[in-house]
Amino acid sequence: MAHTHSQETDAYFVPLRTWAAVRNAILFVAVLGWIGALAGYATDPEHFFWSYLVAFLFSISIAIGAAFFVMVQHLTGSAWSVTVRRLMEALMRTLPAFLVLFAPLPLGLHYLYEWSRAGAAKDPLLKLKIGYLNEQWFTIRGFLVIGLLSLWALVLYAKSRKQDDSGAVRLTLSAERWSAPGVLMLFVGSSIVGFDWIMSLNPRWYSTMFGVIFLAGGAMAFMAVIIVLCLWLRSNGYLVHSVNTEHYHDLGKWLFMLMVFWAYVSFSQYMLIWYANMPEETIWFKNRFTGSWLYVALLLVAGHFIVPLFAMLPRAVKRSRGALAFFAGWLLLMHYTDLYWQVMPVFYKSGFGMSWLSPVCLVATVSTMGLVFWSSFREKPLVPVGDPRLKQCLAFHNA
Repeated sequence: MAHTHSQETDAYFVPLRTWAAVRNAILFVAVLGWIGALAGYATDPEHFFWSYLVAFLFSISIAIGAAFFVMVQHLTGSAWSVTVRRLMEALMRTLPAFLVLFAPLPLGLHYLYEWSRAGAAKDPLLKLKIGYLNEQWFTIRGFLVIGLLSLWALVLYAKSRKQDDSGAVRLTLSAERWSAPGVLMLFVGSSIVGFDWIMSLNPRWYSTMFGVIFLAGGAMAFMAVIIVLCLWLRSNGYLVHSVNTEHYHDLGKWLFMLMVFWAYVSFSQYMLIWYANMPEETIWFKNRFTGSWLYVALLLVAGHFIVPLFAMLPRAVKRSRGALAFFAGWLLLMHYTDLYWQVMPVFYKSGFGMSWLSPVCLVATVSTMGLVFWSSFREKPLVPVGDPRLKQCLAFHNA
């Protein structure tokens, strides 16, 4: 299929000069971010690892959310999302970069995880968990989960790109076949890394809901990123007709639904622990309601759920690009706040604290992700031009 497909006046290719200018801008930010992060590692490794863990979690949760959505679109045969699916695939394609971004974490285990320190084997409860919570298995599980997710991401991306040229329906069917086991692997994998990377910061505490909460937050943040990307491309003259009000309406519905689902599973965890009232379970919330951490918890209740719930409920809000831009940006901030609140009370025990390394590490990881994402569009189309459902997507209309 020729690479000149357009819908009305839409161009699906970013000119090389424009692409290079954006790439150079992201690269400049990434270099600054990593210089700052390395300086932080050299001068204050403790705060570096604390900050880096949150930044890493924020970034990879979005990439995992992207992989989840791409697979769901394939499994459901969705037509409405075809014009935004390449953006989803490009975000999903950043997963292999996290094999490199994960590498610093095993080096900082002693700064992060109580179970990795010398006295853990003497603790009667931790002693029972050392077979699972140890440096070797932590590292192997991390690389294994990211590696498997990366494999699926690259295979699905390759099939979609191949279809740009051939338009073959068999590639759509093949992507569906890969997506079925992929979704199962993603749920298991994201639960494992949610337990390993966040929950084991409190090794005496456990929650069977934690993996779902991690995935729900990441999926919501991913949807917010997609909305921001679509609006940014639109403001620069791309996908103006291909991603129209009808598509934004559906993206808004997804953002709203995932925000509510995150609140549902988070409250379910809280309610079950509150109802049981067992010290070994309630301690997690007690630590996060201590001092000024309580205000962060209240901010999450209001800002991550109550305010967006009522503000985004009207149909008109989900069809307003300005409103969607605001809520997408706001909920991304809330997602970072949520992860920060899950991680940092382990280290700042008396109340809220933040190092200058927190924004620096976030800039470093997000800009690295941005470089890999943007590389997907060097002389390549912004939408899957060979997808047999593209025409149906362009004609999509909400009921």
